[in-house]
Amino acid sequence: VSCFSCLQTYYTRRYGMKVTIAIDSLKGSLTSLEAGQAAAEGIRRVYEDADICIRPLADGGEGTVEALVRGMGGELKRITVTGPLGKPVVCEYGIIKESGTAVIEMAGAAGITMVDEEERNPLYTTTYGVGEVIRDAVRSGCRRFVVGIGGSATNDGGIGMLQALGYGILDKEGRQVPYGARGLAEIASVTDDNVLPELSGCTFRIACDVTNPLCGEQGCSAVFGPQKGADPEMIRQMDGWLEHFATLSQEKYPAADPLRPGTGAAGGLGFAFLGFTKAVLESGVKIVLDETKLEDYVRDADLVITGEGRLDGQTVMGKAPIGVAKTAKKYGKPVIGFSGCVTKDAVACNREGIDAFFPILRGVVTLDEAMKTENAGANLADTAEQVFRLLRAM
Repeated sequence: VSCFSCLQTYYTRRYGMKVTIAIDSLKGSLTSLEAGQAAAEGIRRVYEDADICIRPLADGGEGTVEALVRGMGGELKRITVTGPLGKPVVCEYGIIKESGTAVIEMAGAAGITMVDEEERNPLYTTTYGVGEVIRDAVRSGCRRFVVGIGGSATNDGGIGMLQALGYGILDKEGRQVPYGARGLAEIASVTDDNVLPELSGCTFRIACDVTNPLCGEQGCSAVFGPQKGADPEMIRQMDGWLEHFATLSQEKYPAADPLRPGTGAAGGLGFAFLGFTKAVLESGVKIVLDETKLEDYVRDADLVITGEGRLDGQTVMGKAPIGVAKTAKKYGKPVIGFSGCVTKDAVACNREGIDAFFPILRGVVTLDEAMKTENAGANLADTAEQVFRLLRAM
């Protein structure tokens, strides 16, 4: 009742409406900011003088670099690094000079989408390029890092990244072990004599929404290995090699605990960050909301708009729109959601703070037609317009 009364109070006013929009990307159709702009267009057809603030949104995965760079007033930088198969690739990351922060998606240097399905083999895929991006950012003056580690093609325990940062991941002859999980099988010692000196002054916020340990039945090899090309024998071998690497590491680095939740993220990259750097693993949504200071924009809004490509029962499991809704409810703000489609179990979103949600499809079309950027944008604007016409009529 109180929420409905709020809507009546707010939207019978013609002027002065303040709306904060934070919509996650509709992947394959609209970026977060494009979605926000489309919703704003629809709102202004009804309330042309509305005070609308569009904030970027992401969940720590794809789109996080763009969202944080735009939201924090940063700039994008493109560099050539070692890709997951050892070949050069171009990786884009963000730098926020004011705070000395680098924003990195590991998938930009070692992502599974960079490897054709027939070439996927975690024995050979490496995180070396991730370390090269970090090294470049350090040399550009960054000491604070936000890193999304979803979508990896790797299962090397992060040894490639560590090698790029100057750690010695050495075989019995004192040579750096080869790229990929096969390198784990040859590790005889771990040294830090040549580590990038500035690394000790760097801190890392790691966007990670999985809690898997490094090894075992719930470890990275068993759970995520198959999608990266591992067969049962490879899984067994990699799990044993990772356990050996963890044992060697823990002798010198007490924080290298393979049982810590999240150490199995990104093929063990979570283990490397937690064990060898000053890192914390956090919800990707929490990091994005904190870094973009969304709460400051929600606090003074009359209404909050959020959404994503698909609202369903999984949305309430820590996805970005629910993070926005929970922030809005701290201040008693009504929340409306828009999405490309909704499922029957999306009603769970109503219990988690989204007061009403609306699919934007307006007719029977093919998936390709629905996902075209121009169609998705028009559909979102048209749907937002009709919702706000209803609010005005109230």
